[in-house]
Amino acid sequence: MMRFPARLTAGSNMPLGATWDGLGVNFAVFSANAVRIDLCIFDPAGRREIARFELPERTDEVWHGYLPDARPGLLYGFRAYGPYEPLRGHRFNPHKLLIDPYARALHGQISWSDSLFGYRINSPRVDLSIDRRDSAPAMPKCVVTNDAFNWGDDRRPAVPWDRTVIMEAHLRGLTMRRADLLPVERGTFRALTDPQLIDHLLRLGITTLELMPIHAFVKDRFLLERGLTNYWGYNTLAFFAPHAGYLAEGSPHEVRTAIRRLHAAGIEVILDVVYNHTCEGNELGPTLCYRGLDNASYYRLVPEAERHLINDTGCGNTLNLSHPRVLQMVMDSLRHWARDFHVDGFRFDLCSTLGRESYGFDQSCGFFDVLRQDPLLSTLKLIAEPWDPGPGGYQLGNHPPGFAEWNDRFRDTVRRFWRGDGLQRGDLAARLSGSGDVFDRRGRRPWSSLNFVTSHDGFTLTDIVSYAERHNDANGENGQDGHSENYSANWGVEGPTDDPAILATRDRLRRAMMATLFLSQGTPMILAGDEFGQTQHGNNNAYCQDNTTTWLDWSLAEDGAGRALCAFVARLAAVRAAHPSVRWGGYLYGHRETVPGLTDIAWFGPDGNPMTPGSWNDEGGRVLGLLRSCEDAWNGVDTTYLILNAGAEDAQCSLPPVPGTWTMLLDSADPARAEESLGQVTHWRVPARGLVLLGFEARRRT
Repeated sequence: MMRFPARLTAGSNMPLGATWDGLGVNFAVFSANAVRIDLCIFDPAGRREIARFELPERTDEVWHGYLPDARPGLLYGFRAYGPYEPLRGHRFNPHKLLIDPYARALHGQISWSDSLFGYRINSPRVDLSIDRRDSAPAMPKCVVTNDAFNWGDDRRPAVPWDRTVIMEAHLRGLTMRRADLLPVERGTFRALTDPQLIDHLLRLGITTLELMPIHAFVKDRFLLERGLTNYWGYNTLAFFAPHAGYLAEGSPHEVRTAIRRLHAAGIEVILDVVYNHTCEGNELGPTLCYRGLDNASYYRLVPEAERHLINDTGCGNTLNLSHPRVLQMVMDSLRHWARDFHVDGFRFDLCSTLGRESYGFDQSCGFFDVLRQDPLLSTLKLIAEPWDPGPGGYQLGNHPPGFAEWNDRFRDTVRRFWRGDGLQRGDLAARLSGSGDVFDRRGRRPWSSLNFVTSHDGFTLTDIVSYAERHNDANGENGQDGHSENYSANWGVEGPTDDPAILATRDRLRRAMMATLFLSQGTPMILAGDEFGQTQHGNNNAYCQDNTTTWLDWSLAEDGAGRALCAFVARLAAVRAAHPSVRWGGYLYGHRETVPGLTDIAWFGPDGNPMTPGSWNDEGGRVLGLLRSCEDAWNGVDTTYLILNAGAEDAQCSLPPVPGTWTMLLDSADPARAEESLGQVTHWRVPARGLVLLGFEARRRT
């Protein structure tokens, strides 16, 4: 048992958090408005407070102290003293144990109790009252860590953007139904090291694994009371600590080991991060960390009504990244994961919030400026979800250079085109060619358009072609949550069916949409499980379903249809990698001739003639041809012709009248058909609800 001194020594105000130096631990925590902060030490089980110290010094609004002889594994928390004046935005309550915002690990979980709230829940004065019960028994405790890890010869794969293929996955759902893994490993980072899983990713051609939030998060009280849970994890408690439920044995080193194994296989790891809000909710939420340390600094408050929090996120609060210390916390968190865990990039949830100053969204806001100049972070893959529910929150295409952005216009257009909606060919043309109408500014490239047909938020690929309506009753919100318009169709029966004709149509459309994704300029992202037919049974908002609704059913990958779809996805990735014209890294506008008679891009109708304004506006048009011809010093000229037919009948298409020979590279309606040389053909039949990709050879330009 450690013997504690009578008081702490001064220590240092840097770095923030708990830092072990081999002889003791330095504690430093920011609060501009507190008048005192105590450090609380707990027994190894986290049940009993065994020592309490007042942090003896305050420097630049950082409270700090040094505890000699303390070691990694020590459990601690803070209590903050100051005014409890909600009308002025201050909610200090020393009866509430607080998480260190810089905690590297947490011990235990929140045990929901009224004591976690800074006010008396049943008081008629609501949050203007104060609750004096000790919340420590219901709180997790922070853990002092030793971050030293043997990285060996680990190197980031540094996959070029034009060769990047992303899979979005939920860490737990990815492996919970893997019967070949030990039960303790399923749903954890340990499972990511499984050779069979890594081989599966490699066979598919996946270069980059994007993990949904893995920061320590809170399971909402109202969900637990309904027998549900916060499955997705967009409810962060600690931005520096991995979620304890994702660790088989409780060590953050399990995250590092998984990343090192994936890097050894050439696979990047991107984290989905949530810096726009925290788990503390609105002014009626619990006091767990930021609210109790300095509510008026950490959160954006309503001007002249500081009792209330600005809710640009739809989650009750908005982190105040305009405050330098809050911005520092976010940047320190990003550097922590990049430097100490070797992650390869970040996907920023509700990124428009991070770019919003008091006057609105700004490409030159502090967050973007600091991120883009950082010598490490600016070299990683940065992906924005370019919208939030706040005013002016839809900012697709308006993020600064260096960011890729989730392109929902790609998602919606591809779904509508293959559903058979009219007047989609013009918008589809823009999406196929990298969405230059959205992103071609300030030197940005087509990879800035992160193309997807499905993501965690919405239907799976199988459900897009199986359900015309959402089926979210299991979420307990009377089926009213989730998107009401999914641009989906069931093709005759809502949900499962044994009808062979309907099943054949659904299979064709799954392949056609997946092929459209891979054969478009931009960065493709698939949803884990779509490659073998995962279904959520029509639930398009499964955020609270930690069960077989969301856990991947790996048995689907072993049946005939699932294996065939996996093989087709792998072939798509191989075709994309082999043909630079499909993944070309620059915008094409038809202004450059690569070989006599061929410009770098051209659009054709089924008659083989260039598209005209009249044909673009033909509501009945369902066939579109895209010719791309690109030349570089390494590959010479690569020319491909993509023909898409969303109609219900086969289309006999004339090929562009250019001299040369053709090769059939891929037919989505006949996925097993091998590549074959066609010679000097002039026509090609494109099956209904399918696409073909042809290669073209002509003499090189002199």
